[in-house]
Formats: sequence, structure tokens, C-alpha cells
Amino acid sequence: MSMRPDDHRRKWDKDEFEKIAAERLQAELEEEEQSKKKAPPVKRELLKQREYKVDLDSKLGKSVVITKNTPTAQSGGYYCNVCDCVVKDSINFLDHINGKKHQRNLGMSMKIERSSLDQVKSRFALNKRKLEEKKKEYELDTRLKEAAEEEARLKELRRERRRDKKRKVQDDDDNDDGPAQSELAQIMGFSGFGASKK
Repeated sequence: MSMRPDDHRRKWDKDEFEKIAAERLQAELEEEEQSKKKAPPVKRELLKQREYKVDLDSKLGKSVVITKNTPTAQSGGYYCNVCDCVVKDSINFLDHINGKKHQRNLGMSMKIERSSLDQVKSRFALNKRKLEEKKKEYELDTRLKEAAEEEARLKELRRERRRDKKRKVQDDDDNDDGPAQSELAQIMGFSGFGASKK
């Protein structure tokens, strides 16, 4: 350090500034330790199945007028009220709903609960019951279809029988009226009232 009067450079006291830097570093380390002690790790719920159906079809094919004053929930796209964001299409909306950020905002971690043997067996039994109910419904549906087809066949058969009966009755009436008409035609002097069917 020069003590000359014409030397206008600023002089630094290195010892003093080293002492200030060491104090600041010590204070930062203490703050970090306190913050670690204060905030225990957040215990989040395990990931579980959704209990509601995701509505993707309600806005499908509809046009909406959007102005400056339109709230974000009603602006174009799919609105997530948990994260308060708008996603433009259904695929990205599903990705967002299943994503880490959304699940964290719901209070869930991305870890899945391990199933026990009893839970797996009960799930298999439930699925088996559902399958049997579907088979029963299917059998009921096929029986109803077969019954309807059988009824339609019977109706058609009855119609055919009625038509045959009507034809027989008309043929009999034509045969009964035939000789009487020919006698009348002979008396009147002509051979018949129309073209003969023979």
C-alpha cells in the first residue's frame, strides 16, 4: 500500500472483508441447518385409482367464442382446476392428469401400494363374478333373439296358411260359379262374360 497523496486508488482492508465473508458463510450454513430441522419430509398418500370418469367428450365438436374477459376455465381447451392450468388437447390433458405435478398437487406420491395375496385373490374373484354375469346376460340376450326369430317364423307360417286357405276358397268359388255362368251365357246367346281361364 502506498501512502502517497497523488495515489487515488481505493484501498481495501483484506482482513476485515475476509472476516465479514466468513460470518456471512457461517450464517448461511446455520440457516440451512435450521430449515432442514424445521421441515420434515412430506408424507404423501400412495397413488390410487380415480373414482370419477374423465370428461373428454362434453366439448367435442362445439365452438366457443373467447374474449379478453373470458375466465381461464372457459377458454379453449381442457381446464384443470387442481393445478389451475389450461391444456389444449385431450391427449395432453390425460398426460397432465396422470403426471407427477398434478398428482403432487392432489397430495399423492407416484408410488403404488403393494397388493397382498388376499387382495389379489379377492380381485380375481370379483372379475370372475363379473365375467359370469356377462355370460348370463349374453345367454339371456341370445334367448330373447331366438324367441323373437321363432315368433317371426310362426307368424310367417300362419300368414302362408291363411293365404293358402283364401286361395282354396277362391278356387272353390270359381269352380261352383263356372257351370251356372255358362248356362246363363248360353241362354243369353253368347259364349261367356270374358276370356276363359282354360
